Amino acid sequence: MCGIAGVFHRDPNEPVSAQLLVNMAAIQSHRGPDNFGYENPSQLGLGFSHARLSIIDLNEDRGRQPLVSRDKNYYLVHNGEFYDFQKLRASLTATGSEFISKSDSEIILHLYPRYGIEKTLEYLRGEFAFSLYDKTEDCMYLVRDRFGVKPLYWTETKSGVVFGSELKVLFAHPQVKREMTAQGVYHQLIQVMVPGSTAFKGIYQVPPGHIVKIKRNNAKLTITPQKYWDIDFPVAGDYVNHHDENYYIEGVKEQLLQAVQLRLQADVPVGCYLSGGIDSCSILGLSAAIRQDPVKAFTIGFDNTDYDETSIAREMAGATQAEQLILPVTAGDLYENFSRTMWHTERTIYNTLAVAKLLMSQTVHENGYKVVLTGEGSDELFAGYPAFRKDMFLYGMEDLPATLRSEWQASLEASNKLFRGAMLPREEFDSTAMDSKVGFTPSCLQNWLHCHESAINLLTPEWQSELSDYDAGAAIADTLDNHQLEGRHPLDKAQYVWIKTMLEGQILTWGGDRVDMANSMEARPAFLDHHLAKFATQVPPQLRINGSTEKYVLREAMKGLLPKSLYERQKFAFMAPPAHTDPVKWDHVKTLISEVADEKSITEAGYLDYSAFKSLLETHEDPSVDSEMKVQHDAIINHVLGVQYLHNHFVKQDIPKLAEQKANELSWKAGQ
Repeated sequence: MCGIAGVFHRDPNEPVSAQLLVNMAAIQSHRGPDNFGYENPSQLGLGFSHARLSIIDLNEDRGRQPLVSRDKNYYLVHNGEFYDFQKLRASLTATGSEFISKSDSEIILHLYPRYGIEKTLEYLRGEFAFSLYDKTEDCMYLVRDRFGVKPLYWTETKSGVVFGSELKVLFAHPQVKREMTAQGVYHQLIQVMVPGSTAFKGIYQVPPGHIVKIKRNNAKLTITPQKYWDIDFPVAGDYVNHHDENYYIEGVKEQLLQAVQLRLQADVPVGCYLSGGIDSCSILGLSAAIRQDPVKAFTIGFDNTDYDETSIAREMAGATQAEQLILPVTAGDLYENFSRTMWHTERTIYNTLAVAKLLMSQTVHENGYKVVLTGEGSDELFAGYPAFRKDMFLYGMEDLPATLRSEWQASLEASNKLFRGAMLPREEFDSTAMDSKVGFTPSCLQNWLHCHESAINLLTPEWQSELSDYDAGAAIADTLDNHQLEGRHPLDKAQYVWIKTMLEGQILTWGGDRVDMANSMEARPAFLDHHLAKFATQVPPQLRINGSTEKYVLREAMKGLLPKSLYERQKFAFMAPPAHTDPVKWDHVKTLISEVADEKSITEAGYLDYSAFKSLLETHEDPSVDSEMKVQHDAIINHVLGVQYLHNHFVKQDIPKLAEQKANELSWKAGQ
């Protein structure tokens, strides 16, 4: 895993500064502290740079990027991992390819000339973001993995295109403007973002499963996004129902085992994240069965028993004889590291779980590990979230007696009371646009879309006016592919929407890559193997949610690995305790407010209305306000703090200068 950056000028005769490329690598050195490299060939108006985290092929001379083909026609920078690359390399070698490294990245330079970009991507299995320049076609490709595990941003400047693994990398370029927009800030306040967007004007993400082709011709750039992959559920009537239950159970077991086995391959030690959920416990159980030596397991512990899962995690660690390290996280730990977390997430967070995970990755790094396997993706594929069960009960069980549906719904609400206002909507909310596109408004979006009025009221009057006719539900709905929704079962639709919004925009960003790579630590989500995902989509809805049991087929597949208590346990959303649950935590929040969200700070930043924020705080502290509303208020307050930190970090601060200083501190110089 690494950090990548690059520049592609409209004019091929306009040189790209070597030191600028090095600075762009330096500001993301947390992603790759082991080495750096750059290429800025003359007469091509092109520059690539790379900050390396050594995991595959530890030889720095061989593993250094950017990679250049022998004929100098192709230039590559790559962030991520390709699994099963040894098999591909052997096949390519047998047909005449000559490799110069043992790196997984190099296979692209041999696949692409033979097959072109689209066919090449069919061979790639893993988590990746890369840029490939083709001199023969004079075009650049920006490519992101199927689920968006690895980030990739781009923007246009007066000279051309700038891209990088993180926003700060783009901002290190002096031509890239650092300006937040009304729409961008609004979406930061309601948590859910429009896929492909950011909080900043003119800055975009390459969407998951997409190629952005940048073709140069006569000093002009033509930018063309193209989808190469999408999660594809069958049309509702096309499920292969002639297979019995055991077929799907054994299929899930086989596919997950293969995904885990591939992700245990590394030239450095590999550990596991371990919570009290089926997902991480399954990963640990399979890893322990495959490995010959004990697996190191890392667990977060919270100082609130309602949210702490360490007892169950400890039971799983004992069952697998794993070496477990439990990191206790306190209120002070969470809020003292809030600002640092914002620097890395580059977007707001509704819950301090992001901070806890950043501290966990720091602990992993300090214990000599660069790689961990994680359980992200399981809930998305096997319908684990309570919002999925709610939508299944409401829209996907037409034959279920009303009394039983009501009973299950009541049980769901009772067991997830802590998460109403966040993971479950506090009250029903319908988006006309979502209803039209999907057939209903998925429960996973309802709570955040319901924050519309609160978010609008928090903006300055000028921005309120600008967004007077804005419909967040419509903006999100417009990005969803009709072809992947038409004729699908309601549960498939709910999962698809979550995958396109919350998985990429939340779970894999502030809950994944960004807080892991903050500490030079690579997380590998085995459940997001696209071969496993393809099989999972074929599992009938009633085997994903069987009666009132979520992730049924996964439970059965992993039954032999899981302690009975975990096998029988209902999904428990993994969250850090919100601030309202503890006076100590709330005091810490108020300290942060006094530092970055007081009247002077909010007025100077110019995005928010302080009087509206003050009113929100007063309401939040009212003892008569119920806990569900306080959960929602906690989220909005965290978002306000996040907006202010984004301003301080990326607008107020001189990022090009900071990147230059970082390069100097590291002694990373052009010409080395």
